[in-house]
Amino acid sequence: MQRPKILFAVNHRLGRSPGQRFRFEQYLEALSAAGFSYDISPLIPTPQDDAIFYAAGNYVGKFRILLKSLWIRCRDCWNIRQYDIVFLYREAHFTRLTIFERLFRWAGVKIIVDFDDAIWLPVISEGNKMFAWLKNARKIDKIIRWSDLVIVGNSYLAAYALRLNPQVVVIPTTLDTTVFYPENPRFAQARIMYKKNSQALVIGWTGSFSTIEHFEYGVPALLAIKKKYGDKVRFKLIGDSQYKNEALGIQGVAWHPDTELEELGEIDIGIMPLPDNEWTRGKCGFKGLTYMSLAIPAVLAPVGINKDIIRDGENGFLADTTEEWVEKLSLLIENEKLRKKIGEAGKKTVWEFYSQASQRERYVQLFKKLLP
Repeated sequence: MQRPKILFAVNHRLGRSPGQRFRFEQYLEALSAAGFSYDISPLIPTPQDDAIFYAAGNYVGKFRILLKSLWIRCRDCWNIRQYDIVFLYREAHFTRLTIFERLFRWAGVKIIVDFDDAIWLPVISEGNKMFAWLKNARKIDKIIRWSDLVIVGNSYLAAYALRLNPQVVVIPTTLDTTVFYPENPRFAQARIMYKKNSQALVIGWTGSFSTIEHFEYGVPALLAIKKKYGDKVRFKLIGDSQYKNEALGIQGVAWHPDTELEELGEIDIGIMPLPDNEWTRGKCGFKGLTYMSLAIPAVLAPVGINKDIIRDGENGFLADTTEEWVEKLSLLIENEKLRKKIGEAGKKTVWEFYSQASQRERYVQLFKKLLP
């Protein structure tokens, strides 16, 4: 009997996108073990294309990538009848087009769409503002309607999708706790080496260049902490090597999957400041979950799913105003036992509810239920 086959029609190659990595890539092995075969079809398949696509300028290069991406999806449509399920992370194509979703639907293949942000809101990267006319964020409404299953990262996103399709399931963004755990030698060794060279306690943030603006919401509190504790505290930002904040003594470091654990190994307290708006309410708390999985005590803004993840004062802290941020950070800075207690409780929360292992069987069953 032939194995059921899935086409993952996505924007990026494996390992490139954190969203793809934690929404579906970490479940590929489980799907294979459950009897599925699959192909990955990325629109931006090489690091060279990636660098061109997200940098400013080079419009000729970007046009070539656009043409190549259209050819890739046309090829997928031509071959679609060999698949039983097509999985879309957000969309089939990064332009306003929905023709590929229509063709998948007409071919009779089952469609799954997964998203973990409020992608119905228009957000354009700095490097591609000239091409804003090519985007249409509200096309997600059509994709949701046409899908046989909608998988989302939290209840806020589910509420939006349920207005368009009753087949909506919440699967939280999860971490692979065979990698993200405190005893991982890469992480543990980095902690040991840092503490040999510095006694300063490190408050850290991890993200990307596109979310640096969220880090900025925490800067007033961090400046107050620096004034209060001086050289006893240091600050670290992972995600953008171009970022600098001289007042805090920060020179950002680039995020890379090969060095992520080593960089996180320097952090004693993890933070996730956020504004409270429609976009941030759709976030899935991944920064906080990353810290927590490694038993790093976390302080998060009380926005969206963060309020579900954190039991304030038990497995982490929630902080809204600058005064609250300073208060909660000070508690952790001054009490090593509290840092350990909160860190261990946070790790337990991730392992029970937000680990790949905790959601794996449920995830696989969603695919099986779409088969005849």
